[in-house]
Amino acid sequence: MWVFSILHQHKLLLVWTRRLQQPGLISRMGSQFVSYHVSAALRCPEDRIIKPVVKRQRWQDRERSVQGKAWRNETPELQKQTQRRTDGSRVSSELRKLCLDDFPAEREKLVRERSTPESGAENHETVFGIAPCLLALTHGRRKAHKLFVKDGETSNRSSVVKVCEEAHRRGVQVHRVSKKDLDKMSSGRVHQGVCLQASPLRYLTEDSVPQRSDNRPPLWLVLEEIQDPMNLGAILRSAYFLGVDRVASSLHDSCPLSPVVSKASSGVMEVFGVYGYENLEDMLRLKASQGWQVVGTVGTEAEESHVIPVTQCSDFQLTKPTLLLMGGEGEGLSKELLSLCQTLLSIPAGRELFPGIESLNVSVATGILLHSLLSTR
Repeated sequence: MWVFSILHQHKLLLVWTRRLQQPGLISRMGSQFVSYHVSAALRCPEDRIIKPVVKRQRWQDRERSVQGKAWRNETPELQKQTQRRTDGSRVSSELRKLCLDDFPAEREKLVRERSTPESGAENHETVFGIAPCLLALTHGRRKAHKLFVKDGETSNRSSVVKVCEEAHRRGVQVHRVSKKDLDKMSSGRVHQGVCLQASPLRYLTEDSVPQRSDNRPPLWLVLEEIQDPMNLGAILRSAYFLGVDRVASSLHDSCPLSPVVSKASSGVMEVFGVYGYENLEDMLRLKASQGWQVVGTVGTEAEESHVIPVTQCSDFQLTKPTLLLMGGEGEGLSKELLSLCQTLLSIPAGRELFPGIESLNVSVATGILLHSLLSTR
């Protein structure tokens, strides 16, 4: 019975082969023929070289011949488009990567093209906090790009709504994001639910000095090498609140006007410009020649080591244009600037001090000295 079944299958295949040679039947039965041939071959693996396979191969060759004639009849432009489409589909992303690995120069060129900003693109930084973002928007010293607000109940707070309204008024896009995104933008600092993507602020350059309308003597605060952004922000906040006319800073070894400084100043940095000088000595000499007095600061432990007279801040009277100099966190004022001072001020201690804690934080000392001097103006 099994031998009879095989012979019967051979006979059926030959019959189907003759019928499939008819043109009208090929188009109707193409898919059925392929399916039957595969199933028959699977049933009888030893019969895979039977003639239906040859017939099917001839039929496929005839189809390719017809497609070739149609291809030659197409227009040259269509041939080019099809060729480009076919070539592009043959190259996988992995193969393109391997090609770049084989040509390091091309790979480096591609990296440069991706990393180079577009022409006209502007650097930006992220301002964070309610007051810094609001003041940055209202005063317009920065070019604001996007405002990011924490999604949820925080966006309904009146202070946050005010920031969003100001952003809408100035055409700045507002995006609602998660707290995790805001934490990442502000590097984990306290952002109060808002971050503003904007252009950075720079130190201002020297310009003409405006005259005071009330004829009171002006006071400039001069900072030498303040490196802690928290200190700089606190100093700016006190100087603005107490009425300092200008804040000047050395550009060398001083911290930049960063978003951290803006947040520490509660947004004062967005309103109160800070002037930067490459050489503070030249500026001090120029102002001294114009009749300004140069006043330095020292701690109580250094009062006896200076030739220049040291005066307690409570005894000093601000009667003429004055430059108040504050040194950095580490060593205080440099010898070069101390040599230009006409007098030195100190803050008296209220008790007997233990060794090692005889001084104040520079931002705290600046606030005390400014209040003492400006209250006498």
